[in-house]
Amino acid sequence: MANMIREMRPEEIETVSNIWLQGNLEAHAFIDKDYWINNLNVVREQFGKADIYVFVENGKIQGFAGLQENYLAGIFVQKEYRDHGVGKKLLDYLKQKYSDLSLDVYAKNIRAKKFYSQNEFVIVREDMDESTNEVEYQMFWKRG
Repeated sequence: MANMIREMRPEEIETVSNIWLQGNLEAHAFIDKDYWINNLNVVREQFGKADIYVFVENGKIQGFAGLQENYLAGIFVQKEYRDHGVGKKLLDYLKQKYSDLSLDVYAKNIRAKKFYSQNEFVIVREDMDESTNEVEYQMFWKRG
């Protein structure tokens, strides 16, 4: 079965939640792990109100992107599938669907900041995330 990107199905929320939690714990080691664990249920509820696009290959969800309107809450890829183009395929899919996207990325998350910069996102603002006391950048992409 070929790979594909589609909307998340309700029964996949557990899988997507686990990818979200693991991704945050690995990418944001500079933030106390309890912050992510304690936010899991809130995020799980938000998944129900957001547009979640999953990247599926051979029937297995390898990653997903979560959006609320044009705000990209994040792209998360399971550890064993990182550096295989999954995140790029998800982002390219979104760029076809939306004419502009914005997101926030922690300054210390060098890997994500580099990924988005390489994919035509520009930093438009620097803020302090009150809940984590970490500097974050708001990044923006517009088609054309």
